[in-house]
Amino acid sequence: MMLVLALAIALWILGWALDTPKRTRWAAIAGLWLAVVLVNLALPVGHPVREMTGGDARVWLAVALGFAAIAGYRSLLNRLKFQVDLNTPATVSAAFSSAEVERYARHILLREIGGPGQRRLKDAKVLVIGAGGLGAPILLYLAAAGVGEIGVIDDDSVEASNLQRQIIHTDQRIGMDKVQSAEIAMRALNPFTVVKPYHRRLDAASGSLIAEYDLVLDGSDNFDTRYLVNRLCVAAEKPLVAAAITQWEGQLSVYDPAKGSPCYECVFPVRPAPGMVPSCAEAGVAAPLPGVMGSMMAMEAIKLLTGAGEPLRGRLLIHDALYAETRIIGVKPRSNCAVCGIKH
Repeated sequence: MMLVLALAIALWILGWALDTPKRTRWAAIAGLWLAVVLVNLALPVGHPVREMTGGDARVWLAVALGFAAIAGYRSLLNRLKFQVDLNTPATVSAAFSSAEVERYARHILLREIGGPGQRRLKDAKVLVIGAGGLGAPILLYLAAAGVGEIGVIDDDSVEASNLQRQIIHTDQRIGMDKVQSAEIAMRALNPFTVVKPYHRRLDAASGSLIAEYDLVLDGSDNFDTRYLVNRLCVAAEKPLVAAAITQWEGQLSVYDPAKGSPCYECVFPVRPAPGMVPSCAEAGVAAPLPGVMGSMMAMEAIKLLTGAGEPLRGRLLIHDALYAETRIIGVKPRSNCAVCGIKH
């Protein structure tokens, strides 16, 4: 075996001395390896030549597998560096640190995201309305995904009854403002994400706040806030990802009139009468349901920010968790919509 290794080293040194391309040198060594394998397969056990070349073809097959694993790992690292460094627009000033490349490697490997898409996530600013059942998975996944700046607005504090489904909070943080509790969890998950907590209720004067962000996700639990967020997003021409849940069911869509899709009020022009749609506090909710719908909201956000796939513009997703059924229906803008009709 040492003889074969010595021959391989000699071939490499000879090729280097003759200034032979590396590809040619590797081809020569591969030819040597193949010859050694054939010798070990063809000659009988105990033959002197076979013993001088390792005595067993399986040894050289194992060497080849080990070499292939090392080469594959190096190729993977080079691919990541290529996608991050070479595909990133030259106009972007800040580059990914090595720690960020490792953290976001699974995103960078995706053809639909890659280095440029991860760069767009890092440069993005997303506002999340509510740090409750829907907001909890949204905030955690957006932070984990590497969204550069995440604002979260909520005027509530953590209660024991929240912990059944609002997984961003903990028992130790009962009584704390939800936005502060969420900030603690998000910073612990990803120190590269900037978190901006707003401990207040969204109101009609919040238009300037929404204008600061690229995308808004509405995880509120009341119709007043949903209709208000929609109006503010339409006015600021910001895409809105909104969902609602109750008991075992949830619905989700992307409302983006600036891109030709309906706004929330196009789809739901009439508010339900008081008491017709009970809240989660009144009717209850299955614990994982907000996680399912909130995770889908985070996925829609990542698609919108990176340009991957087809977001739920003009489509309303309805999920029935009790019977494991999901369906999607088409929705269209209304020309007489009081909020966005003149924009269509």
